[in-house]
Amino acid sequence: MFDNRKYVIIPASEINSVDFSEVLETSADTCRYSVDGTETFVKYEGDQPASVAAIESKSQEYTHAEILVILSGEAWTAPIEEDEI
Repeated sequence: MFDNRKYVIIPASEINSVDFSEVLETSADTCRYSVDGTETFVKYEGDQPASVAAIESKSQEYTHAEILVILSGEAWTAPIEEDEI
């Protein structure tokens, strides 16, 4: 289903460098951020968009399966507190 999608993690400080017409998110407000707020990611299909490629401090490209593993880690998923259950 998401075989053609690719994902790249970027510093949150670089989000304004992204041309949202080139990626599947619609704005900085629709991006998911790491728990500490320092990183976010964008997804796209096909070749890496020029605005993403221009970000020097980006991660490697990840597949859908790879990004799911990363996003399930504690850097991206806050622990549920007892009183939230």
